[in-house]
Amino acid sequence: MTTSPVSSADADLFARVAANLAGINERISAAGRDSAGVRVVAVTKTFGPEAARAALAAGIGALGENYVDELEQKRAVLAGLHVRWHYLGHLQTNKIARVLKNADLICGVSRAREVEKIAALKPGASIYVQVDFTGAAGRNGATPSVARELVRHGLASGLDVRGLMTVAPVDSGDAARAFARTREMVDELALVECSMGMSDDLELACEHGTSEVRVGRALFGSRVSAPRA
Repeated sequence: MTTSPVSSADADLFARVAANLAGINERISAAGRDSAGVRVVAVTKTFGPEAARAALAAGIGALGENYVDELEQKRAVLAGLHVRWHYLGHLQTNKIARVLKNADLICGVSRAREVEKIAALKPGASIYVQVDFTGAAGRNGATPSVARELVRHGLASGLDVRGLMTVAPVDSGDAARAFARTREMVDELALVECSMGMSDDLELACEHGTSEVRVGRALFGSRVSAPRA
């Protein structure tokens, strides 16, 4: 018999996460969107399973992880609960098989070889292509022109290319332009999902037509560091 996420979560943590989620929904509404139409993905990286349970108990259905070790561990601990796992981290080719075994959606696809390996290992897998508008070294994501080609390549390879995701530049003016261009590309490519906006910029993303926001600190508070994997 599956344990309820409500009974599994620490009562104080559950109350805090539920209150924070209500605040996030108020922010979405204040940005002119129906909160029911903007999915909240709880980014649980570095937070323990108790935080993940609290998010599920509060009504969030999607959890995002950046590190494959954490993804494996939390999926095992939360086995039996209804949750859709998003893998948000940079894809390392030698770990794609592990990611595919544990994630329902792979975000951040930004290279042709990633598309090809995912298609070879799991035909029909659901992915987002990540687009980057900064050109900054160390940033994950493809340029807009490459992202368009990756979408076409993924579809031709039999993948379920659900949409695009982006991480905004720090400058609010650049962020607004990046969000607007991402939304335009989603519509141009006839995709379903437009994933943009995080704890600090979710209002701006909502104003520009995001379909989901990815939040960690806004739900759980400041995160602690954890080893990358």
